[in-house]
Amino acid sequence: MFVEKLKEEVYDVIKNQRVLVLVSMDVDSLCACKILQWLFKCDNVQYTIVPVSGKEDLVRAYHEHYEQLKHIFLINCGGNLNILEILEPEEDVLFYISDSHRPLDLDNIYNQDQVKLLMKEGEHLSVPDFDDIYADSEDEFEDSDEEGSEPSSKRRRTGDGESPLSKRQSKRRWHQNRQEILYQYYAYAFHGSAASLVMYELAWKMSKDSNDLLWWAAVGLTHQYLYEKIDSDKYVTDAQNLHEHVMRHNHGRDDNGTSINCLKIGFDTELQLSLYRHWSLFESICHSRYTACRFRVWTNKGKNKIKEFLADMGIPLVQSQQKFSSMDFELRSILKPSVEKSSERFGLDEISYGSFNVQYGFKTKLSASDVVYGVNALLEAPKEGTTKWDNFLEALDALSRTNTDKLQDGIEMGKKQLIAVVNQVNTLIGMNQVMCAGHFLYSHVREGIADLNMFSKPAVLGALAHFILNAYVAMSKNKKAAALPFVLATPLDSEKGTCLLIGIPPIADESGKNFLGKAFEMAASKTKSRTIHDHFDPAVIEIKSEDRGKFFDALSALLIPK
Repeated sequence: MFVEKLKEEVYDVIKNQRVLVLVSMDVDSLCACKILQWLFKCDNVQYTIVPVSGKEDLVRAYHEHYEQLKHIFLINCGGNLNILEILEPEEDVLFYISDSHRPLDLDNIYNQDQVKLLMKEGEHLSVPDFDDIYADSEDEFEDSDEEGSEPSSKRRRTGDGESPLSKRQSKRRWHQNRQEILYQYYAYAFHGSAASLVMYELAWKMSKDSNDLLWWAAVGLTHQYLYEKIDSDKYVTDAQNLHEHVMRHNHGRDDNGTSINCLKIGFDTELQLSLYRHWSLFESICHSRYTACRFRVWTNKGKNKIKEFLADMGIPLVQSQQKFSSMDFELRSILKPSVEKSSERFGLDEISYGSFNVQYGFKTKLSASDVVYGVNALLEAPKEGTTKWDNFLEALDALSRTNTDKLQDGIEMGKKQLIAVVNQVNTLIGMNQVMCAGHFLYSHVREGIADLNMFSKPAVLGALAHFILNAYVAMSKNKKAAALPFVLATPLDSEKGTCLLIGIPPIADESGKNFLGKAFEMAASKTKSRTIHDHFDPAVIEIKSEDRGKFFDALSALLIPK
């Protein structure tokens, strides 16, 4: 059931209990976790945190702790699954779910006793009526074979005047209608408001919000935007809402009054240039998806175009290739207006967007996008000898203002991830490795390439998929390319012969709603392909490499427009 009063129906219930917190492995989830940790610390709530990367982890974590804990808090996991069916809990176990994955499972929504769904105030979902999905009683549609075998003249009529034949027809119509409603409801996967926003709203309603918590909410929202989990309209709406809190917490402060321990949040235009404050401007332009695809940096013409762009801004090439902090102060101070002015001439009409930044005392100002790239790099770091739990703790620590050095390490790793992504894009586009299978585009990362282990994680693989699709559309002469979804495969386990598959919606579809998760499920079922649907995002699956061919054939047939 949906929770209307976050404080009274959730927090006041769990603050005197020991709580198991299951956290999905993404940046928004970590930000939500930090906010919840802060609230628990304020009220001395005992809790256990366990990171989970998929359904198998979720089940394992629950069964390891369920005997001692009856209150389970799930962050960005469990909402789109029938949680009671999967975990089979005792009747006294309560689940509190803050999950941005949509659509939410209907059994979770209509369970009045054990499942509490936390939503951001003002967010509305279209949910089927209870009576269209759940029959009050099987007796309502019960029919008898004996009655069905009698001549129509001898059949008894029910009290309401409906014959057994009519009852069977009503039952059939109800089931057909139910199947259609369920298909329409579950067909498209998308995301709602960030879990970190829900947790911040909880803190605000308890009068325990602060700049630290507000900053984590801003980072969680920015993560959703940068990784295309929400569309621009949704981002603008949620960012405006957060901006009001920024004004409330940061009014009346100026740079002259900044102390060494002060945290100051601002809202300003941000350039779509990844990590440019920690890189050289030239490298950032080459490795940012927006500018790289617009300039087609993998071509000689594209590289020359970048030089023209820099010249138009009045920035010498030598200056642009130095670390940003080493550029002339004058050039740095006028960079944003220079970029925005020149971008009009070069067709970069979306080069900037409204975003958040933070100043820790006298340290370098950080943008929310910098933090997202840095924390995600730590979270999905392919370092040998480290576990998922190690990465989780490092990424969680990097969100604290006292651990800016760890965040800087993450930012350096984030740059390496971007370089690996662009190198792979250059290879696949340059060798024409993006193929059209009729009604979708697909490609696969080759075995044995450098940095292959980076692409075994869903966030980096998703970033690569979006980059490839944008690059392909920018280069393609086929006008229909922008209307086609894209599927990317990468080797996962050479010994088991498996690969990781991710599907993303077409560029032309700005809603971000993704049908490929449902299509993957149907194609796997139809072809009996050996797949594992373990990820919380239905459009990310594992598949046996040798089954990929027949799986793609079935997928192509399913995606034929009707």
